[in-house]
Amino acid sequence: MPQRSELANAIRALSMDAIQKANSGHPGAPLGMADIAEVLWNDYLVHNPANPSWANRDRFVFSNGHGSMLLYSLLHLSGYDVTIDDIKQFRQLNSKTPGHPELGMTPGVESTSGPLGQGIACAVGMAVAEKVLGAQYNQDGHTIMDHHTYVFMGDGCMMEGVSHEACSLAGTLQLGKLIAFYDDNGISIDGCVDGWFTDDTPRRFQSYGWHVVPGVDGHDPESIKDAIEKARSEPDRPTLICCKTVIGQGAPNVCGTEKCHGAPLGDDEISCARDAMSWPHPPFEIPELVYASWSAKGSGFRAEDSWNARFKEYEKVYPQLAAEFTRRMNGELPDDFDSHASNYVDSVDAKAESLATRKASQNAIEGLAPVLPEFFGGSADLAGSNLTRWSGSKIAVPTDWNGNYMNYGVREFAMSVMMNGMVLHGGFIPYGGTFLVFSDYARNAMRMSALMGLRTLYVLTHDSIGVGEDGPTHQPVEHVESLRLIPNMDVWRPCDAVEAAVAWERSVKRDDGPSSLIMSRQALPHQSRSAETLEQVSCGGYVLRDSDTTPDAIIIATGSEVGLAMEAAMTMESTGSHVRVVSMPCVEVFERQSEDYRNQVLPPHVTTRVAVEAGVTSGWGKYVGLEGAVLGMDRFGESAPGNELFEYFGFTPDALVKLVKRVMNGKKMAA
Repeated sequence: MPQRSELANAIRALSMDAIQKANSGHPGAPLGMADIAEVLWNDYLVHNPANPSWANRDRFVFSNGHGSMLLYSLLHLSGYDVTIDDIKQFRQLNSKTPGHPELGMTPGVESTSGPLGQGIACAVGMAVAEKVLGAQYNQDGHTIMDHHTYVFMGDGCMMEGVSHEACSLAGTLQLGKLIAFYDDNGISIDGCVDGWFTDDTPRRFQSYGWHVVPGVDGHDPESIKDAIEKARSEPDRPTLICCKTVIGQGAPNVCGTEKCHGAPLGDDEISCARDAMSWPHPPFEIPELVYASWSAKGSGFRAEDSWNARFKEYEKVYPQLAAEFTRRMNGELPDDFDSHASNYVDSVDAKAESLATRKASQNAIEGLAPVLPEFFGGSADLAGSNLTRWSGSKIAVPTDWNGNYMNYGVREFAMSVMMNGMVLHGGFIPYGGTFLVFSDYARNAMRMSALMGLRTLYVLTHDSIGVGEDGPTHQPVEHVESLRLIPNMDVWRPCDAVEAAVAWERSVKRDDGPSSLIMSRQALPHQSRSAETLEQVSCGGYVLRDSDTTPDAIIIATGSEVGLAMEAAMTMESTGSHVRVVSMPCVEVFERQSEDYRNQVLPPHVTTRVAVEAGVTSGWGKYVGLEGAVLGMDRFGESAPGNELFEYFGFTPDALVKLVKRVMNGKKMAA
């Protein structure tokens, strides 16, 4: 049988060969963490390469994702559908082995990683998911959710603020099945970190409430095993295993320096490394005995087979719970969700209430949550303002994990990444609230939601200068348009309770990406709709008010400005102008409609168009064209009551009427 060092060296060899062939990559971490990875994956990690989506597998998150060849080597060696040819295509177009691990491209990759710090925060969300599902579904004598979450992370992850946010909360939550390995090699891209990172990391994590195993020799398998045993025996605290390693271990001339961090080793250094590691095999060649010692197919099959047998017994005793658990883990909605949601939207329309859309949002949660046990809410210390709690909210805490809500504290970034982790784990549709202006803190997590196509829901309230007295620091002007720039992000800005209900319904039903739900602080008037128009709200853009004949002008509006557009249209109608009002609660959904539908709403021959939104104007050009105009706000706000600010900045019916007439007159003059 091969020695442990030979098994670890297989990781090093594959990594340095693939990076050299690509002439691109980061060999330092794969070489430095190979010994830790070998012990964890061969002795502890419970997983099945034949079924990467097995519900009760251990989760492994590679936070320092720039060292992706470590993960690809592990997946290949242990038997996942990652071939040696895939390894040879590292960092090439459309390969299974991209530069950073990407969800959905490589079997066995649990999360897209690379933006440092997000991997550990994502893992905290996964560990929360395991705790909550265990509390909800495990029964006496029948345990179906019971696994660990393991994380690899480096100095860069430790420096990023999101790791502080998430790890602080993880300690408070007592996530005993979360085990993180800190690759403490003291080197980052710019060199030795002593000049910019002198934290006492063990004591910092101890202050968070973590169990810390310091001073582990990251190249000694027995030291690593001992640390993992200590971690697994600690039920009430997450564990940080501090592994002292040498970056680029095995490459004798560059190890321990930044030279091996982010560049291929070069043919000469690889030759020296092969000699130093006593690895005589040609590039990309792994001895069969090494493959046999690495393969996890047999143990993985047995582990899942044993679990399947236990789950069948569980099904016999708890058939309804078993069916619900399976549905949730498959990401499917309840069979009656469509009818329930449709009835709820109809009831909201019938009430015809005028209220703040943040309150309408809370009502929508109240209306939909009873049939969605997968809903898991939260807020970044703004629940009373975001209105993310409903009557059935129960806070999940270490003494009782059978909850559906979390107080994240003032941690917008960590909240968002943790929600991503819950989606990735499976079994949840998480939603989290903060003020729209603070979406900046969470933006990279929101981008990752979109990149991975996750059903993560962001409740972003206090959506404009209507915030009022808090002033420009809290008045978002660029944020709605900024979120619209994120590919695969649906941004809903409803104008009333009906549109808010539809926004929630469509966001829950969407399973290929995140949604941002933009809600007002101030009350907004109910808009009357026909049955046909009510159905068209879900199209993202629709004709809310039409003229009796071909319109002279079209006003496009969102959110609080729809009421303004309706007033302006009525004023112009009374003076003989024919004006159509298009409500555009979600530009992205509207863009996904057929061309015929979009042309019905915005006829190409009607080029007199004005868009109105209390935010930056840059995104509306594609709808109003060169002959149109936008009533918006390309500056920061002021501190004053919200109604005064709308008037001060020109968001009034009279101002909108004047702008529409100016566009109409300009066209007449040109004609």
